[in-house]
Amino acid sequence: MTDELKLIKKAQKGDVSAFEQIITRYQSVVYSVSYRYAENQDDASDMAQEIFLKMFRTINSFQFKSRLSTWIYRVATNTCLDLLKKRRNSFSESAYSYDAGYEDADGNQNFAEVEDTRFMPDKKAEEAETKDVINRAIGRLPDDYRTAVILRDIRGLSYEEIADITDCSVGTVKSRISRARKNLREILSEDRELFEEFFV
Repeated sequence: MTDELKLIKKAQKGDVSAFEQIITRYQSVVYSVSYRYAENQDDASDMAQEIFLKMFRTINSFQFKSRLSTWIYRVATNTCLDLLKKRRNSFSESAYSYDAGYEDADGNQNFAEVEDTRFMPDKKAEEAETKDVINRAIGRLPDDYRTAVILRDIRGLSYEEIADITDCSVGTVKSRISRARKNLREILSEDRELFEEFFV
């Protein structure tokens, strides 16, 4: 029995230390997925915490029929999609803007903080801007396409792994990825030169 399988069995018996070791191994994966859905660091951290809580509550549902990483990707993507649906129900996109600000409990007006790249070295600023534009473009995709492109193009999973995670056929996965990429090309058409390497 592998070390990872032993950890899972211990975690399923309530061993918190074993579960913490699983989190340590997969926290970068969970955060990466969360960030692509959340599009900013604070929301990504919140999403990651929700995913870890969901994993802790449902670890006994893991039946050793797939790899642990596949199960974690499934929990992560489903949790992120659920949180996004709740957010959409709570806030209207048309009523929100980054510079509109908000009023706190004391009646003070606050404004959303956006990273200022004006004083960064050119290359670093360009990379930050590129990531931001790509994340926002991915955020505009339908949920199924968004999940497919995150798992395939960002995380590098195989078609078979994505099919297992999303509970659909390999053909459906390929179709979603193809359509997602087409949609992204259209969204990013104004910055084609900046992103041409991404779509090679």
